Amino acid sequence: MISHQRVEYAPFQSLEDRSRLYAITKRTIDIIGAIVGLILSSPLFLLMSIFYLFGDSKGPILFRQVRVGKNGKKFYIYKFRSMVVNAEEKLKADKELYQKYLRNNYKLEPHEDPRITKLGRFLRKTSLDEIPQLINVLKGEMSLVGPRPVVVEELREYGNRVNEFLSVKPGMTGYWAVSGRSSVDYPERADLELFYVYNQSLRLDLNIIIKTVLTVITRKGAY
Repeated sequence: MISHQRVEYAPFQSLEDRSRLYAITKRTIDIIGAIVGLILSSPLFLLMSIFYLFGDSKGPILFRQVRVGKNGKKFYIYKFRSMVVNAEEKLKADKELYQKYLRNNYKLEPHEDPRITKLGRFLRKTSLDEIPQLINVLKGEMSLVGPRPVVVEELREYGNRVNEFLSVKPGMTGYWAVSGRSSVDYPERADLELFYVYNQSLRLDLNIIIKTVLTVITRKGAY
């Protein structure tokens, strides 16, 4: 159960709020895209259910974590689980490594992260771990394109611009995701995410989707 459903912020009107036509068109594309994506990826869900029966990956197929969405509303994001079941406990057990994780914008190099499974490394490298977020898109919590959803602690990275960041739905992919992704840290990441907020359009969405396909193929910036 998610507590405190909303994060307080000052209102800001994005294109999603100003243009009903854009909002309806974007939502229609999201619904169609999510349904088609889930149908096409259904064999992968079946295959994953087998892989999660063995080895260090044994356990639940999906990982869920609280993220902050549009208007500060919290929701559970879904991913194929790429970590061991007791991931957070395992990381915090190594106090020095945990401090490094905090200093390094909430991430570690794959080779030094004790939480990631062998299957998880493959899923992350190929971005296949993100596919279950099609469920979030279908539910209306996310969009196909938008700023990547963050945990509450990361909102401080946006400073007095957090209201702009929370004015649009988070996306499965976005401007930051096709501009270096994990190789681009804060505060540059915040600037890239906000570029999308300030320049929203269907043309930009299409451009990002095309670049996402190329990014996934080349595995650029994937951790």
